[in-house]
Amino acid sequence: MRTTRTVPARPVPIIALAVTTAGSLLLTPHTAVADPRPPVHREAALDRQAARTPASAAQRALGTAEAASEAASAAIADDSRGYPRRQVLTPGPENPADKSIKLGLTPYHAIAPELNALQALGDRVSVEVAGRSAGGHRLYLVTVTAPETARQTRAQARMRELIENVPAVAAKSPEIKRTYKTPVFFNNNIHGNEWEGTDASLRLIERLATAKDADTRDLLAHSRLYFNITANPDGRIAGTRANANGFDMNRDFVTASQPEVRAMRQIMTAKQPAVMLDLHGYVNGTLIEPTTPPHGENYEYDLFLKNTYANALRMESAVNGLGYTPAEDGVQPAQIPFRDQEEGWDDWPPIFTPQYAAFHGTVAAHTVEIPMRVNNADYNTLPVAELRRRSAINVDVAGAALRATLDFVRSKRASLVADQIEVFRRGAAGAAQVPVSPETVPGVPGIGPEDVYTTTFPRAYVIPAAGTAAARLVDHLLANDVRVTRATRSFRLGGRTYAPGSYVVDMHQPKRGLANALLADGRDISDKVSVMYDISGWSLGRLWGAAVETLPRMPYDGLLRPVRATASVAYVAPRGDLRLGLVDPSEVAALNSLLRQGVEVRRAADGSAIVPGSARRQAAEAARAYGVAFHATKVTGTAPLHRTRVAAAVTAGELFALREMGFEVTPVSTAVLNAGFDWSAVDVLFVSAGLDRDDLDADARAALDAFLDGHGLVGRGATGAALSSSAGLLAAKPVEGNGNANGVVRVVNSGGALMDGAPEYGFVYAPVWFTDLGPQVRVEQAYATGNPLVSGHWRPSEDGSGGPADAAGQASVISGPRAVLFGTEPLFRDHPKGEFAQVGRALFAMAQASGSGEESG
Repeated sequence: MRTTRTVPARPVPIIALAVTTAGSLLLTPHTAVADPRPPVHREAALDRQAARTPASAAQRALGTAEAASEAASAAIADDSRGYPRRQVLTPGPENPADKSIKLGLTPYHAIAPELNALQALGDRVSVEVAGRSAGGHRLYLVTVTAPETARQTRAQARMRELIENVPAVAAKSPEIKRTYKTPVFFNNNIHGNEWEGTDASLRLIERLATAKDADTRDLLAHSRLYFNITANPDGRIAGTRANANGFDMNRDFVTASQPEVRAMRQIMTAKQPAVMLDLHGYVNGTLIEPTTPPHGENYEYDLFLKNTYANALRMESAVNGLGYTPAEDGVQPAQIPFRDQEEGWDDWPPIFTPQYAAFHGTVAAHTVEIPMRVNNADYNTLPVAELRRRSAINVDVAGAALRATLDFVRSKRASLVADQIEVFRRGAAGAAQVPVSPETVPGVPGIGPEDVYTTTFPRAYVIPAAGTAAARLVDHLLANDVRVTRATRSFRLGGRTYAPGSYVVDMHQPKRGLANALLADGRDISDKVSVMYDISGWSLGRLWGAAVETLPRMPYDGLLRPVRATASVAYVAPRGDLRLGLVDPSEVAALNSLLRQGVEVRRAADGSAIVPGSARRQAAEAARAYGVAFHATKVTGTAPLHRTRVAAAVTAGELFALREMGFEVTPVSTAVLNAGFDWSAVDVLFVSAGLDRDDLDADARAALDAFLDGHGLVGRGATGAALSSSAGLLAAKPVEGNGNANGVVRVVNSGGALMDGAPEYGFVYAPVWFTDLGPQVRVEQAYATGNPLVSGHWRPSEDGSGGPADAAGQASVISGPRAVLFGTEPLFRDHPKGEFAQVGRALFAMAQASGSGEESG
């Protein structure tokens, strides 16, 4: 077993880590100022207050700036021009409210002028705009390298493509060994209130631009260094962890819902870094990955651990070599979780930047947590001089990590590129993974059986071409640089016949690890560690609404053709009235667009929408815009559907998902209602966070009750259930499971109007179920019997309750005349797309409740 310097019994919430009085810090300014134990950044802890993010941010993320984003992506991937690539950036307006200023750091508005000045220092620095944030701010990618002609740049691109596409040949290429420039990616400030990586990078770029020493010349002749100056300008300016949409973007790489994450994804796919650092804060002493178990089972982890640990040692030495001490400066020695801890920081899910990068061939990837806390309560309570002292130390520490990594790259570039080639070679050849051990990864101490995580890759996946959900999933795979083919004819394998147009993912491909991470069920790791840092199950194969199956072998040659984009699934029947299924969020969005135009739509008994044939033109426009199908029907429908305006006290992810489905949403909270709220402007209430009826004043409570007397409630989790109970809407007892539990679960749907066509899988995060149901309560969905957990981490609580065995067979979604309650997380972080429409249907049903007593099912 590895030696252990810090072994927390369980990670503690970030809220607890912030509890240090301002007085004690002022009395002892040089004491340690951040807890070395990892916080659990749970959605519940980060979203205690209801989201208030502006609709404009969601519109940007959902594609209103799509043309600009595509242009930026094309520029990043452009290999026709040499280096340097100079451009003069137009400075933005000065913003005295930028939170960086108080810390003595670079405000966002000063970055463009500084980059202009850095480009003018010589011929090594290039600046490109990689996209725009959800808040509309430019994302700057800086490349530092020795000058290249256009011909040399094209040669680098050819070698890079050979490394990925023909790795067996690349491994033997003398040209690659001699002339390929090792790509290195430094990502800064993805959490907006963890500022200092940006300033350390700017300082390093300035030194690299002018340094004349032989080591620098050698480094830049044989490497390209890419700096994402600030991955989160919205949060940098506002002093928030999240972007303008309220998203923690270091949790978004599975779904890439945010424009900043899509820009980072494009950098990684286009540049193919062998090494990357993601600079964060604040853990004292400086925390340098690799991490503790569990380790992602889809990686070539032997190659990853070998290089990541070796560079961690260099960074540790450089950080400790700065000379800061606990007694004089409050700075503890650096720590490497793999060596120094038993559990708490893991690399299991690919939602974090370094773990995602590993699937694109990065063989040394690190989160680095710099030591001195300056955000949250400290930002508001400490004297400016103390904050600036701490920030200066943090910039030094981040700079030391950056410089040590460059020394590592310079001395190890040949083996780094060789290991990247080997990652791709194993994938393309379908080779077995190599389990880590002292023999396979020599020089790394403490490797034991608890570190061994491998998987068995299927020969192939098949996604039958069955509409909107399949098209979305395949487009997402392609955007992640996963190779997909399409069958030109029907074929039969494994006892099943697949129709022409079915998509096949050959798992003998360079990025098989990423393909499997996105499509596989995943694993139940509840017995591996006591608690997880964040989500543990995320299968898009189960949660995005498309059918995904494995194949025992590939179809015969000549049947499959590579695809670069999915075929259009938009369809409108040429005659008769039209049926829209409402089992997909895009179908809900299409319906909302029709309702906003005043189209008369009716609700069918199965929960679908019936559109009159007279609105065929509007239906055709919606079909093209949202990629949905309107089929002919003779069903006339029952109740009319109306434009639905939602008051929402929900998390940032849920607010984003509601807007993605086209609902007109007014964010609310306890404070908003107490300030006076016009209920006549909304049709239904959705509550999951930040609204407590008991905390409302008398007038606000009376207004809420009056609204709920004539309209319905959709609730999620403990907060939604508590409001229902307090208002007397639904006779049911909510039971809270283990609050740390999360993952993909099996569910059984009732087949009523709310759940018709819903998938047999759900997602939970702090699961809830319902017992003691009253006579008017209908079970819409239940957790499956046995162990409902498919993949993730769900243990009983310390008292033995709240585990999956307690939830098995219990109601997970219930409804009644005036409320629908969800114990699952159907809108989690723009993640379980196949469940979104369940909430959409519930909102339509409850908007029509009107106290009539009509049951939603």
